[in-house]
Amino acid sequence: MTLLLGLLLASFFLTAAAIVPFINLLYKVKFRRLSQEKTIDAFGKLTPVFNMFHKHKGGTPLGGGLLIIIMVALMFSLIFPLLSLFGLTVTSNHPLNAELNVLFFTFLSFGMLGIYDDIKKTFGVKKSHFFGLRMRHKIIIQMVLGLIVGSLLYYTIGLSIINVPVIGVIDLGFWFVPFAAFTIVAFANAVNITDGLDGLSSGVLMITLFALWFLSASILDTPLSIFISLWLGALIAFLYFNIYPARIFLGDVGALSFGATIAVMGLLLGKIIAVAIVGGVFVFELLSSFIQLSSKKIFKKKIIPVAPLHLWLQKSGWPEPKIVFRTWLASIIMALFGLWLSTL
Repeated sequence: MTLLLGLLLASFFLTAAAIVPFINLLYKVKFRRLSQEKTIDAFGKLTPVFNMFHKHKGGTPLGGGLLIIIMVALMFSLIFPLLSLFGLTVTSNHPLNAELNVLFFTFLSFGMLGIYDDIKKTFGVKKSHFFGLRMRHKIIIQMVLGLIVGSLLYYTIGLSIINVPVIGVIDLGFWFVPFAAFTIVAFANAVNITDGLDGLSSGVLMITLFALWFLSASILDTPLSIFISLWLGALIAFLYFNIYPARIFLGDVGALSFGATIAVMGLLLGKIIAVAIVGGVFVFELLSSFIQLSSKKIFKKKIIPVAPLHLWLQKSGWPEPKIVFRTWLASIIMALFGLWLSTL
């Protein structure tokens, strides 16, 4: 634990030193949200309510997730090989190289998809593409990546089970691959949908990672514990500049990468159901958008005035910081509940 805390602090200070120059660089290259941008939700629909409340944020840099990905990947690549050199024991519940491969493939591949979409948004592409990839294209690419990750988990690591609280262990066999793909894509889009208010998704992500940190440390999975330590340190440094009023946004590069990686960690830990409860805020945000979209498609009417949930609260008159801070509190309770369930 001493090592993990030290790595978290080192990651925090290094990212804190890099983030202001990084923000200045984003301003210099004009990598920022367009003032005239017509924002869309994760299902490719225009969101006039969001645009009404957040129009003033035009010009704020995107791509904070890129810095976190770079910092975590570099620090992990430099630090992890030194552990055995200093005689520190590395333990893992899975084949070490296979676990590292699937973790980094998810972290980087979904980040690359996100940065591509951020670039298209930032530098203004055809309106027919909603300033980025069409949603069906993004989902297809995400499903392909999800199936690749699911196959890696099944064939190279040998994972096919999930632990359902109270019920016990269920072996899905080959169906683990599509299940993993669905879970990864769902989490990636859930974090992306939640990333709508200053500090909202980053704060919930921080709480979720602390819970995952506890789970990985409890089963002595050194690669996961170290990865989460570095990720947490970098995320906390970013969150300082992301809380209201934000000086930098996570962007699709961070939201897609981080959501997908959380799902993979839950699958590696064998506790994806508990992790879904730990990250319950993300799940509720995704469900609210999906239910709203389905209702409009099938019944031609809305179930709630506006989706996702955080936007509904904002339309109801709640100030942005109030929504964010109370959501953090709800996330803490869900994380504790999820951790408790994971012990059953």
